[in-house]
Amino acid sequence: MKTRLALLGATCLDGIRGIGKVFILFGQVLWWLFVKWPRRDIIVFQLYQIGNRSVPVVVATGLFVGMVLAVQTYYQFVKLNVQSVIGAVVGLSMVKELGPVLTGTMLAGRVGSAIAAELGTMKVTEQIDALESLATNPVRFLVLPRFIACFVLTPVLTIVADMVGMVGGYAVAVLGFGISHHYYVQYTIQQIWAWDVMVGVLKAFVFGAIIALVSCYKGFQAGEGAEGVGRAATESVVVSFMSILIANFFLTLMMG
Repeated sequence: MKTRLALLGATCLDGIRGIGKVFILFGQVLWWLFVKWPRRDIIVFQLYQIGNRSVPVVVATGLFVGMVLAVQTYYQFVKLNVQSVIGAVVGLSMVKELGPVLTGTMLAGRVGSAIAAELGTMKVTEQIDALESLATNPVRFLVLPRFIACFVLTPVLTIVADMVGMVGGYAVAVLGFGISHHYYVQYTIQQIWAWDVMVGVLKAFVFGAIIALVSCYKGFQAGEGAEGVGRAATESVVVSFMSILIANFFLTLMMG
């Protein structure tokens, strides 16, 4: 019993210690963000890697989520004879919740694991030590470009997912189930306000920061060998997923 309690206590302490180190890393990123940026070509490369190459995954996710949401909403609303408001339900669900959360999870799986594996490999092969020996700060050179790319492009990709999801919902509801185009569009415009879109975008900014910080931290903490790098990549995805869901709960409470 004591051994289990000791193990639980050690796990909790490790978690708290890890959270503290992530916030320290965030403070270092903010410092370099206002002091000195890396070269433009490094940032542009990360923008391409994180943003452009994630578009197909985000588009496919948003499209089918919007279509499935429209199907499920239709089957429930047709019983109440209120199927004309499906557009509002699909639109609000996409812009406030599903769009930012699913985009964040997709990026955590595709981008976060790649960042953790890349930085973990650099740590194992002592490339990070080589940067420090050349008087190059690893946070500025490695973390800051990835943080900027995730922070800036996650909201952009979220908006793409929102638009594609609403198009998919429209195709299913109007073209598939024969709902009136006029009522679908009218209720969508009436129920979605600028603040609703802003809530989703603000969430996406937070999720992008979480993905970058957690992935870079796990990469820097990778153990020795291929096993250590693989474990770092896996942990970055799991921790990012959990952090996004927890942050989404509190952000929803604060912003509605």
